[in-house]
Amino acid sequence: MGDACGIGPEIIAQWWPGGREAVVIGCPRVMARAVAWMPAERRPQVRVLATLNDLSALATDDMGVWVPPGLPDDLLDAPLGRVDERAGRAAAACIREAVRLAQTSEVAGIVTAPLHKEALALAGEPYPGHTELLQAEGSPPGQPPAPVRMMLANDQLKTVLVTIHVSLRQAIEQVTFDSVLETLRITHRSAALWGQSQPRIAVAGLNPHAGEGGLFGDEELRIIGPAIAAARSEGINAIGPIAPDTVFMRARHAPPEHPGEFDVVVAMYHDQGLIPVKYLGLDQGVNVTLGLPFVRTSPDHGTAFDLAGTGRADPASLAAAARMARALVAGRHR
Repeated sequence: MGDACGIGPEIIAQWWPGGREAVVIGCPRVMARAVAWMPAERRPQVRVLATLNDLSALATDDMGVWVPPGLPDDLLDAPLGRVDERAGRAAAACIREAVRLAQTSEVAGIVTAPLHKEALALAGEPYPGHTELLQAEGSPPGQPPAPVRMMLANDQLKTVLVTIHVSLRQAIEQVTFDSVLETLRITHRSAALWGQSQPRIAVAGLNPHAGEGGLFGDEELRIIGPAIAAARSEGINAIGPIAPDTVFMRARHAPPEHPGEFDVVVAMYHDQGLIPVKYLGLDQGVNVTLGLPFVRTSPDHGTAFDLAGTGRADPASLAAAARMARALVAGRHR
């Protein structure tokens, strides 16, 4: 469901595909409020599920809601468009329950509506965002978290990040031989899910002009280049390091005028990789967590507090995330 004070519940309601296609993990009262904002002729009926088997008995326009443990009783009192500890607590509870259902194969994949990182922190969660929480929850008990990476994708561009929700200074410190090589391995393995067994992976440099032979920084010579060479020795088609101011333009796939030279770009830090994808349009962007033992996607936008409750939120990115989740689930079963 995402953050109850943001647009998550209402974009779910606007997108809703039908009673047997999906299930909402969340608060029935919050979802009923979101449904009530819709035109009367398009409102699904909110139904609380006792078991997931109850989905089969729903009418085609029903919305089945699965209530996770740990939801605050007064969640509906959390004000729209504001950071609230209750919303952060509820969002985390929904994620944990969705992961449990995925791990027991009761659901095929997870699509997460936006949460608010500050609300998550107010709720006492030690994780800065969805990715880190999913990584921790997705690991078997007693085992260290599996390495995961964030990919943002649309029809024209896919980017995978070496580092994510840390300061820029910390991100530079976290660009290591091991982190770059692990990112290339995860990207290569994951590409098979969308039908590319040998993806062309472009690797962005960290510095301007990819360091210009060490004139503007030597991370490309010391770290990124050797990691690319190691990946290539494993059969991974990694190319680079390439100047970050041109690599995304070269990778952009918009045929017939502009066929992309690469299938995916590995970027070194959050904004380097996400700005190009988001510039191409928020309505079709999808966030995918690579490396998890289950499929997880989400829209590429945030909680949009300024739009919450106005009826102006656009569900297009959520719809794209759901399409991507179905495609990745199908890829896992090929």
